[in-house]
Amino acid sequence: MEYTNLGRTGLSVSRLCLGTMNFGPQTDEPDSFAIMDRALEHGINFFDTANVYGWKLGEGVTEQIVGRWFAQGGGRRDKVVLATKVYGKMGEWPNDQGLSARHIIRACEDSLRRLQTDTIDLYQMHHVSRTTPWEEIWQAMETLVAQGKVLYVGSSNFAGWHIAQAQAAAAKRNFLGLVSEQSIYNLLTRHVELEVVPAAQHYGLGIIPWSPLHGGLLSGIIRKMADGSAARGTSGRAADALAEHRTTIEAYEKLCADLGQDPADVALAWLLSRPGVTAPIVGPRTMDQLDRNLGALDVHLDDPTLTRLDELFPPIGNGGPGPEAWAW
Repeated sequence: MEYTNLGRTGLSVSRLCLGTMNFGPQTDEPDSFAIMDRALEHGINFFDTANVYGWKLGEGVTEQIVGRWFAQGGGRRDKVVLATKVYGKMGEWPNDQGLSARHIIRACEDSLRRLQTDTIDLYQMHHVSRTTPWEEIWQAMETLVAQGKVLYVGSSNFAGWHIAQAQAAAAKRNFLGLVSEQSIYNLLTRHVELEVVPAAQHYGLGIIPWSPLHGGLLSGIIRKMADGSAARGTSGRAADALAEHRTTIEAYEKLCADLGQDPADVALAWLLSRPGVTAPIVGPRTMDQLDRNLGALDVHLDDPTLTRLDELFPPIGNGGPGPEAWAW
């Protein structure tokens, strides 16, 4: 396993992050435990979850599964850099969601209880709040940091100017501020290259791409559908995109075949080669999927291959950051 610093911090995290969103809804608890154990065997020390995962209002199903896995002992909690999130709806009352100080503090306490731990290593805002002032948000986060309940704070699904806003407000308080941004980022979805990635690089945030395979679309979906092994691709993000991009995906899978590489490995390797990226999130439903994801670390994409990928999946506008991407 390869490791890197999370943004500008001294925290070392694996170049692949284990996503847990399938734990509960798609993967039962014993299999989830086995996958997390295998992740540690592979050297993956960066685990990502969220209080809303499990999709049963207010229950935090996935966090509970991770917590029961930690409770087995064996140094599991000490080995893991644990990331979870706050923002989503956790109850029917108005203050059971968002980024008010009240909800941040309560949601953190609830996550700690479900996760059966004293500390969240990376506490991420799952979405920007347009109704809560940064002074309130940072005051709440500072309280949690001072209490030792949170070590670092990250964002997710922020625009570039939200990152700038957050860091300016944190700097006034002599607070570390954001250390990471978790964004949707893959060959088919490159919007973050315009302003989010440049902002993250400027302020020293690590980029943590979610949906690196675009819901399975970049994992060899056409081949899998042909041989009957596709578990995904007929619903959700992948199905919508497949109808629109089938010709491109066919060409992509041919390129991967010519390279002798698995399409999922190429998609992950491409992200690992992108500026500012710390660790793509892989969200396996099975042990086999996790094992196969590790192949991406051994894939080197040469310049002609990267150029061909840009031809198949062109960046927005002229490519690169704005305003050059859309202006002279």
